[in-house]
Formats: sequence, C-alpha cells, structure tokens
Amino acid sequence: MSGTSEKVCVIAGAGAGNGAAFARRFAAEGWRCVLLARSTGAISRIAREVKGALAISCDVGDEDSVADAFGRIRRELGPPTVLIYNAAARSFANLDGTTPEMFEEAWRAGTFGAFLCAKEAVVDMRKAGGGNIVLIGATASVRGGANFLAFAASKAALRSVGQSLARGLAAENIHVAHVVVDGVIDMPLTRERMPDRPDALFMAPDAIAEAVYQVTRQPRSAWTFELDLRPAAESW
Repeated sequence: MSGTSEKVCVIAGAGAGNGAAFARRFAAEGWRCVLLARSTGAISRIAREVKGALAISCDVGDEDSVADAFGRIRRELGPPTVLIYNAAARSFANLDGTTPEMFEEAWRAGTFGAFLCAKEAVVDMRKAGGGNIVLIGATASVRGGANFLAFAASKAALRSVGQSLARGLAAENIHVAHVVVDGVIDMPLTRERMPDRPDALFMAPDAIAEAVYQVTRQPRSAWTFELDLRPAAESW
C-alpha cells in the first residue's frame, strides 16, 4: 500500500482520447492517476504508458462497482483529491430510434455515475480539507439536437448536478467545475470517420487536458464553474 502522501487523481470514463490525455497531464505533475472504465483493454494500455497509473474495471452506473473501485484506490494509492468525470454512453438517435434501454443507459453512464463517484470522492476530499471535481460536458449539455435525445438528456442533467455540487461543496473547499467540450476530438477513429473535415475543426486532447489541469489549480478567490472549449474555427 502507498501512503496517503500520494496525490491521487481518478479519471472515470477513461479512454484513448481525452482520458489518456488527462492521465498524461496530471502524471507529469507527479499525480498517481486511476483510470476507470468497464473494459480494461484501452485503460490497461494507457496505464502501461503513463508512469504510476492504475487501471481498474468499473461500471460507473453500478453502486457496488463504484464502491469497490474507490475502496481499492484507497488501499493501493491513498485517498483521491481530484475526480475527472468523463464517462458517457454515446447514444445518438432521435425519438423514434431511442429505446427506453438506451435512454436509461445514457443516464446511468452520464449522470448517475457522476453522482456515485462524487459521493465516494467527496468523503476523501473532506478529510483532506479540499479537492477538485471536474465534469466533462459537451455541446449537448446546453443544446439538445434532434438526433442526440438520450445523450443530451444525460449531459444536461450532468450540468445541473455540477451546479448543485458546486454550490453545496464550495464552503468545504471542494471546487466543482463543468467543462463544455464543443467540438470533435482529434483521434484516429474520428479522423477516419470524418476524412474531409478541416484540421482546424478538430480538438487536440492534450490541449483539453491542459485546460482541465489549470482549472484544478485555480485559487478560491477566482474559481471557474463552467468553461467552454472549442476550436477557434468552430461556429457557435
């Protein structure tokens, strides 16, 4: 077991894009990063590449799975004081194409999981005297598209959860921020799917990670709640 002197950052919903970039950025500052995802394939590869990272299989929409994951984090690394919630079910469909199961899955991954992870992380942050929770949103957080019914519902709810957490936890020195990522992430998969999209309209994961890291470094006298990130060429 590591001592509680470790700086521990939990990244829920980690993957090869933003999740990996968050891990690289925090690890560069001496943080031990925990990567949570249902499948360990991608996060195990990231953990091998990022110094001190730990990959844990976790279904963020399941209370027991989240409790088990945070218990292991505390035993092996120590209490986390940064939580980055990046999980989402990418259910893209209109009313006719959205099933009740899809809608519930989007809510569990995008909203309920954030509630469960925050419940666990705040226990440790209170003991530490403070911490940071960063919720990763999307364009759909503030504008529902016709073909984003379940996804938009979960992201809008996540934003509201963030507002409630920020107002409720600020007095305890726990900074809660919501980051709207308004654009397409620059990854091999998105490049393959959008071969004609101009380079200027892709968002670099490392640039997003830098912005998120800096939010966690803000002094209490000037905390950000909501930060919009988008490529300069993106229309909005």
